[in-house]
Amino acid sequence: MTNLPTGLKYAESHEWADLDEQNIVKVGITDHAQEELGDLVFIELPEIGNRVSAGEQCAVVESVKAASDIYSPVSGVIVEVNGALLDSPEKVNDDAFSAWLFSVKIDNADELEKLMDADGYNAMINA
Repeated sequence: MTNLPTGLKYAESHEWADLDEQNIVKVGITDHAQEELGDLVFIELPEIGNRVSAGEQCAVVESVKAASDIYSPVSGVIVEVNGALLDSPEKVNDDAFSAWLFSVKIDNADELEKLMDADGYNAMINA
């Protein structure tokens, strides 16, 4: 059993989503995803102000092994990016659940209901 924070929602494409009181969703990749990728060496973040749709590719992480697209788990507008990761992408490897990539001002919080909870995600990655 992977150690997954239970307060988050999870996408099949291995992103986590954390909704706050202002309808802002912080997005990162799961610990499982960073383990599969290996040591991250580069992260390309979306531009603030960009509109994204749920399931749309909007960022890229590159490791020594591969590059992987990152998808927004929700629709909305990018309101913040974690610029600290541009110089230190390894922070995602150190703690994937605190090293968020970008934040989306969500259009419709109901979209989060389409994502998995920790138990559902854990079942998927261990299937």
